[in-house]
Amino acid sequence: MNAPAFRVAPHNLEAEQALLGAILVNNDAYDRVSDFLRPEHFAEELHRRIFEVTSQLIRAGKVASPVTLKTFLGDHDLGGVTVPQYLARLASEATAIINTEDYGRTVYDLALRRNLIGIGEEIVNVAYDSPVDSSPRAQIEEAERRLYEIAEQGRYDGGFQTFSNALTTAIDMAAKAYERDGKLSGTSTGLIELDRKLGGPQRSDLIILAGRPGMGKTALATNIAFNIARAHDYQIKPDGSHETTNGGIVGFFSLEMSAEQLATRIIAEQSGVASYKIRRGDIQDSEFHRISEAAREMQAVPMYIDQTGGISIAQLVARARRLKRQRGLDVLVIDYLQLLSGSKSKGDNRVQELTEITTGLKALAKELNVPVVALSQLSRQVENRDDKRPQLSDLRESGSIEQDADVVLFVYREEYYLQSKMPKEGSEDYAVKMDAWQRAMDAVHGKAEVIIGKSRHGPTGTIELQFEAEVTRFSNLAHEDALPEPR
Repeated sequence: MNAPAFRVAPHNLEAEQALLGAILVNNDAYDRVSDFLRPEHFAEELHRRIFEVTSQLIRAGKVASPVTLKTFLGDHDLGGVTVPQYLARLASEATAIINTEDYGRTVYDLALRRNLIGIGEEIVNVAYDSPVDSSPRAQIEEAERRLYEIAEQGRYDGGFQTFSNALTTAIDMAAKAYERDGKLSGTSTGLIELDRKLGGPQRSDLIILAGRPGMGKTALATNIAFNIARAHDYQIKPDGSHETTNGGIVGFFSLEMSAEQLATRIIAEQSGVASYKIRRGDIQDSEFHRISEAAREMQAVPMYIDQTGGISIAQLVARARRLKRQRGLDVLVIDYLQLLSGSKSKGDNRVQELTEITTGLKALAKELNVPVVALSQLSRQVENRDDKRPQLSDLRESGSIEQDADVVLFVYREEYYLQSKMPKEGSEDYAVKMDAWQRAMDAVHGKAEVIIGKSRHGPTGTIELQFEAEVTRFSNLAHEDALPEPR
């Protein structure tokens, strides 16, 4: 009487039989479930085999019926019933084709429950008998990865939609752009010329921001991220959820710099106090007051930083989904691409690994419906050219970066390279060379170029920005023709 009750994993053999029978009677029923249902979703082993062989026959353009199936299934112990008899019974008791999808979803949902039970049991067992080198954090990450993997497999909310639905979505986007500050279809970066060219980062876009070391790509990424987070505004929908109307909630994966270093950069940008002064504490009272004011304003900004180094693309995807679910997410920034690892072993080709990473980031952008801005290093071949402006072929390690990206931006500062060309004192024609060098430096001082190397939504070209190195700040460049007339 006190023995524990034995619980059978959830299943519904009658639904499996009704579904298989409907397909055997009318093969068109298979098309209603083929998008999300797999053989492993069936609880009964024979049903798995029947569905697998049926799928193979239908995809090959052949008829799947009790007659054509029986030669592929072999012998099974069915309690005195032969396989041909069982197939004939399935066909004779078949449900109407109109119910096929409902039965398919029932089979699929029960398979999900069985998978959840399996994951739960494994979590318990591993927690009890974990090896010495296994951390609880690693187990949590693995469990979360598997849970999301189950959630994403076999989703039946996809497929074709009518053009009128897509048209309605496009019109809604245009209407929101008309209402939004700056009249942009995407999110404003705070940089007028860049917004004008791109229309702002678009939802579901993968944007690659690339440059050689020292060009300021991290500074540009943090500037854009903070501008978006600072402008965040929302409205409350009828169901109580929040909908972003301007700016956005930003997630920032800082794989190279710590959160403190990133915060110091943003404080320097906002306060106008050089970041090296903040780090050394070499500041005046007035500067400290500016820093305090900037920090107070920044506290309410919806920007979340993950400083974990060396994470995999699977971990990044899981954490981004978690942030979207718990806090909301409108823009995701990753600094930088080459510091991510794929799921493959270390012995595999790095190009293949990077292909997996960029494909995963593009899929994540579409899934979460947010722009993903990923920073990328450029190869050293840039340094070997006279004109060091980067181009698409300079993207390091993989052509998949160029292929998967919707937008590719390059950061370039002529001043960085020109500094090293200062004439040496005592050289021939020193005065002439120095004068020419000084004039060239004056022309490019404090200026940066953002080169649009690829854009699915608009033209390519070059945008000039102002760059203040001491406070790592990019801002709009005031052109002479835009300045007011002198009095």
